[in-house]
Amino acid sequence: MSGHGSAIFVGDAPGLDFLNSVATPADATIDWLDDGEGLLDWLEQARLVPAEVLKAIRAQALPGELDKIALQARDLREWFRGFVQKHRGRPITPKSLDELEPLNRLLERDEMFSRVVLQPNPAQFALQTARRWRSPEALLLPIGETLARFVCTEDFSHVKACEGPSCTLLFADHTRGRARRWCSMAICGNRAKQTAHRQRVKAHRR
Repeated sequence: MSGHGSAIFVGDAPGLDFLNSVATPADATIDWLDDGEGLLDWLEQARLVPAEVLKAIRAQALPGELDKIALQARDLREWFRGFVQKHRGRPITPKSLDELEPLNRLLERDEMFSRVVLQPNPAQFALQTARRWRSPEALLLPIGETLARFVCTEDFSHVKACEGPSCTLLFADHTRGRARRWCSMAICGNRAKQTAHRQRVKAHRR
């Protein structure tokens, strides 16, 4: 695990969890992708890359190579944040396709393939999708796939920003009635309750 500890997964959508890999859960901003090791740890926590693949890439990477990939991941994150911030709150339209060209260029580098495997319990054949991990740059590919799935499956009308005054976290509101306001009750929801309670106490004393 990285020195930052457990990452935050409150977006209710993997694409938004990637954007939330930099956050201010308390007083200081934490970037889980601030270096190569941070990127590897976050990918493992997000379950986007198998642990054995991360171990192999860590062993074969040249000095500083993973840090460069982490920089590319941060650049990808901030580009996608701009896209989400621009379009959240309403459905995206076909006119947005040209804006997704950077993502499509990343997806074109992928080396995915399918193969027939035997699954147990009960024993039966299944079609499995796999990926060739030829270099550390391949670590960006499952992230790109996650972002693409988000664009193609999520209703941007339901993408919201947490109402916490200093919170930067985003989430997809899948609640009934679309009434979610906070990244989580444990983080910003309780802070809002405490603030409201203090204000009521002050008003009563007056």
